[in-house]
Amino acid sequence: MQGHLNDLQQRAQKKWEQLEGEALTVRIGTPTCGRAAGALDTLQDFRERIEKEGVEAHIIEVGCMGLCFAEPLVIIHKPKSGLPPILYGFITQQHVQRLVEGFLLGDDPCLELALGTVEFKEDGTPYIPELARFEIEERLVLRNCGYIDPLDIGHYLARGGYLTLQRALQMEPDAIILEIERAKLRGRGGAGFSTARKWRGCREIEARPKYLICNADEGDPGAFMDRVVLESDPHSVIEGMVIAAHVIGASQGFVYTRAEYPLVIERLKVALSQAREIGALGENIFDSGLSFDIELVAGAGAFVCGESTAMIYSIEGKRPMPRVRPPRSVERGLWQKPTVVNNVKTFALVQRIMEQGGERFSRIGTVGSTGTAVFALAGRVQQIGLVEVPMGTSLRKVIFDVGGGIPEGRRFKAVQIGGPAGGCLPESSLDLPVDYDSLRQAGAIMGSGGMICLDENNCMVETARYFLDFLCRESCGKCSMGRLVTKQMLLILEDIVKGQGTEADLDLLAALAHDVAEGTICNLCSSAANPTLTTLRYFRAEYEAHVKEKRCPALICRELITYYIVPEQCERGCDHCVLTCPTEAITTDERTRRKRILQDKCVKCGTCLDVCPPEYRAVIKVSPPEKVKELEKAAGG
Repeated sequence: MQGHLNDLQQRAQKKWEQLEGEALTVRIGTPTCGRAAGALDTLQDFRERIEKEGVEAHIIEVGCMGLCFAEPLVIIHKPKSGLPPILYGFITQQHVQRLVEGFLLGDDPCLELALGTVEFKEDGTPYIPELARFEIEERLVLRNCGYIDPLDIGHYLARGGYLTLQRALQMEPDAIILEIERAKLRGRGGAGFSTARKWRGCREIEARPKYLICNADEGDPGAFMDRVVLESDPHSVIEGMVIAAHVIGASQGFVYTRAEYPLVIERLKVALSQAREIGALGENIFDSGLSFDIELVAGAGAFVCGESTAMIYSIEGKRPMPRVRPPRSVERGLWQKPTVVNNVKTFALVQRIMEQGGERFSRIGTVGSTGTAVFALAGRVQQIGLVEVPMGTSLRKVIFDVGGGIPEGRRFKAVQIGGPAGGCLPESSLDLPVDYDSLRQAGAIMGSGGMICLDENNCMVETARYFLDFLCRESCGKCSMGRLVTKQMLLILEDIVKGQGTEADLDLLAALAHDVAEGTICNLCSSAANPTLTTLRYFRAEYEAHVKEKRCPALICRELITYYIVPEQCERGCDHCVLTCPTEAITTDERTRRKRILQDKCVKCGTCLDVCPPEYRAVIKVSPPEKVKELEKAAGG
């Protein structure tokens, strides 16, 4: 069987070298983010035009390179031109004809559409030298993402795939654990628990059978790291899982994802089938004596299923509710048998560690947090997408040097890191190194990798209310702290954003948040207090403005703002606001033709502000609402 794999490797490598060295290739990113931007239309148009023109070209669907802001992405490699592969961004149907006629048929590389050229590091990792972010990034998990075809196992094999598994199966499990221990790998699911310690604990238990679960239930708003990895490079995760199964002695594995990820499910099914065909899954894998297979489980999308014990109940067909520990899952997990649960990125890193060595991995990052971290940059940031940086990289580098900073020249205000149960860190924390311990000391958590940027137009009180509302809705309701106390916190926050809060509410809110942090039965619920505690800690003045002055400094909280038309800026002949107001709350003075908002009829939808021509900027938001009376009086209204 080992000879069979080697033969497959050689054939795949030869085919890959021919593809890279001789063939005209057009790689089109068709992950979920690409499809949302119109990549499938771009793909179809390329196919039609290439067929129409009779161009001999290979069209390859690839995953996400992390540059989600520039989707649809297209990489064209024309070896005969003497040029390296060229990455093009924002390629919609209107650009396809230009690229086909200019570059595929002609000698014009259409550089006005290009983001840069694709170069390769010594280990084969693609990077774009023209983009400064690639000088900061260290791509281990994302090494293949956006360049290989996730539906063609030959691409993975050509880049060394499953050779690491073949070597690992010839090693003693304790030697593999020692290698993972040298790497100091901590789980990438959020808690940061030692992977080697978890595996060793499960291996030492004699009970059989043993199970392995890949946690791909990504329920955090604004997070999409695990989705991208499974859509773009599923075999790296499968390979890491089989290595883990060999270590702990598992015979059955599960990938638990959510039904809202249809492309993940589609591509994983293909990848699992291909892995079985080459003998990487199933009976007697590569003649090692290990028999192990993986089943795909699609959950209904409950946030609580991201908690390992709730996930286990869900796989068993029970209501997903966290349970009190001990016993831990490695002792009694799925069907009361020893079970290891690790995140998607953890398994992908296992493959890389066993390929490169634990010592090399441990030199990346910091002493307490080794390796790399993958973040999903979202919110108010220029370049939304994925980034993989060494642990210890500062927030400033991630947000500004990689993410391009805040759009439209607005001021950075905070970053919400660690998912809905993470913390909101202010501008003064921008130089904080991103690692488990530093973030915990600042009141946040690493989480699974969500990073949502907020600017001056975000209200931090409303932000805390939004995330707590999400967590209350997603609570399993098992413990009274998670069911009742978080709800009471939400009611207080709702009063504050409506201008009905008191100063005593702030102290009560903090006290309840501390109780929740200490009194719930699972980590998801205990960290639910983080958004509230960090916003109270770093943005207390904003809370006090809501409570004492009944004012929202960010002009977001609907009950604390009103809309006003500045008379001297209102163009007499313009009726945009009048024509679009859904409640007919805007009147026009017959003599001056200037507009005025009737506050008792205004529903504060903001339509008037949206349609007011930017050259006039006559419509403004005002807080507190009582300020409008002063403005109207000053204007003689």
